[in-house]
Amino acid sequence: MKTLLLVRHAKSSWDAPARDDHERPLNERGLRDAPEMGRRLGERGIRPDVIRASTAVRARTTARLLAEELGVALDALVLDPRLYGASAQTVLDIVAELDADVAVAMIVAHDPGLSELAFELSGTIEHMPTCAIAEFTFDVDEWARLDRSGAVEVRFDSPR
Repeated sequence: MKTLLLVRHAKSSWDAPARDDHERPLNERGLRDAPEMGRRLGERGIRPDVIRASTAVRARTTARLLAEELGVALDALVLDPRLYGASAQTVLDIVAELDADVAVAMIVAHDPGLSELAFELSGTIEHMPTCAIAEFTFDVDEWARLDRSGAVEVRFDSPR
C-alpha cells in the first residue's frame, strides 16, 4: 500500500505586488493553517516518509511547518524545482521516481496542477484551496505503478 498526500501551499502574502512570484512568503493565515493541518494529520497517525516540495518560498515554508508539526526530519524534505508550476503529469512523474520503500509521500506544490491531479485521482475533488490536503491510498508496491483511477481510499481536508 502507498499513501500519497497532495498539499497545496498555505495562503501566501500579496502585500508586495512587485515581489517575484517565486519569493512570495506565507501570510499570517498561512502560518497558522500549515501547523494546524499537520496537527490534524498527526492525530490520525499520518506521517510522511518523504516530503517533496516546490522551491517557491510559500511551498517550502508550508512543507517545513508540516514537517515540524509531524516530527518529520528535515532531511526527509527535498525541494524540487520541477514542482513550481507543475502539471498533474509532472507531479505524477515525480511521484513515480520515489523509492519503493517509501510508504507515505507528501507533495507540496501549486495550483492548477494539484487540483487537476486531485480530480483525476478522485473524480470528486474539484479544487484544492490553500493548505488543503488530498490523501490517496493505493494498493500498489511501487510508486511507478500508481494508477490514476485506482485509489482504494480518498480523504480530503482543508483549513476552512
